[in-house]
Amino acid sequence: MRHVAVIGSGPAGYYTAEACQKVFGDQVRVDIIDRMPVPFGLIRTGVAPDHQSIKGVSRRYEAVAQTDNVRFVGNVTLGKDVTIDELRELYDAVVLATGAPHDRKLEIPGAGLPGVVGSAAFVGWYNGHPDYAALNPPLDGPAVVIGNGNVALDVARVLAKAEDELEASDVVAHALDSLHGSKVHSITLLGRRGPHQIAMTPKELGELGDLAHATPVVDPHDFPPVEDDGVLDPGQRKSVGHLRRYAQGMPDKPIRIVFDFFAMPVAIEGDGRVERVIVERTALGLDGNAHGTGETYAVPASLVVSCIGYRTPPIEGVPYDDKAGRFANLDGRVLPGLYAVGWARRGPTGTIGTNRPDGFHIAEKISEDIGEGAGKPGRPGLDALLEERGVEAVTFRDWLKIDAAEIAAARIGAPREKFVSVDAMLGARKS
Repeated sequence: MRHVAVIGSGPAGYYTAEACQKVFGDQVRVDIIDRMPVPFGLIRTGVAPDHQSIKGVSRRYEAVAQTDNVRFVGNVTLGKDVTIDELRELYDAVVLATGAPHDRKLEIPGAGLPGVVGSAAFVGWYNGHPDYAALNPPLDGPAVVIGNGNVALDVARVLAKAEDELEASDVVAHALDSLHGSKVHSITLLGRRGPHQIAMTPKELGELGDLAHATPVVDPHDFPPVEDDGVLDPGQRKSVGHLRRYAQGMPDKPIRIVFDFFAMPVAIEGDGRVERVIVERTALGLDGNAHGTGETYAVPASLVVSCIGYRTPPIEGVPYDDKAGRFANLDGRVLPGLYAVGWARRGPTGTIGTNRPDGFHIAEKISEDIGEGAGKPGRPGLDALLEERGVEAVTFRDWLKIDAAEIAAARIGAPREKFVSVDAMLGARKS
């Protein structure tokens, strides 16, 4: 029997558990350990609340979670309740599937002013992550979103949507109330490079043209000649097509979503809080990178959301690549018996589905390394250790009770109303 511990219950974690089932059959026991009492990680608190079809992938994870040889162990914090070294003693393989939940730091003057938030915090706030439930971002004036990827689009779209456009989402009540009272009438997306270099997918970009109260604004002078679009891959070409359509002029609406290309933030200013972002105009060099031109201007802002990437938090005793913001690994192997998968292995790249082949890749590496297993105690050993330390782990059966309570508490038209504190989650499983 092989015993595998997976740290993190997001897509990478569950795809790895599924892959271990395929590779080892019934000769494996997988424990998926998470510090939260609820599973699914990024699906629950990272995917935009108005993209319910994407969140539906969690049904696949539920099927894996309810098999006999996979177990969810929630409410267990690595480093506090159990250490990596202890898990390596208990399990034949330990897989780090912790994702990249921390924001890459915005390193410009004024980045610490009140009103500057990272996308992990802002997205976590409207998605009901307990760590960010009390964020209370200022929505009393213009907003600036730094970044030209899908996360920046999600932030801009949620800020711009009317209340009835969010009714069918699982945006949490405290965020919905704040968004309903929002005075954000201008949202500026800052991108260092131009339309051809965006990392925005066609579906997400196309949604901006259908918003009830907001209109996208693009400067037609930011584009290269239209024939240059032919060198782009089909998806990118479709995305640029949306931008060209917006540049031709869209109906006036109360909220403007302004795409400010060739714009590099160099400072954030304000008296005690954010009031403006100082931006330097850029140009593309022969290397394809953006270079400052020396021309600067100010963009008014009461809120700045930095969407410039994510990092995996380091873990004591685990080799870490600080430059890449992920665990140091060789093809997924970190140390003997210790592996990394998903964003913890690759960095924050790829889609949710990218984690499935990654999970199978790691399962094959585990198979090569551990053979029939070393007779380690696995889950009985973990249970004994947690009991000795008074740690009350949450099971998947407990999660189903929390899930039912959230669904029962949903406002009309919404799929659920999430609990936004760990205590509330733990209380719901006992009701």
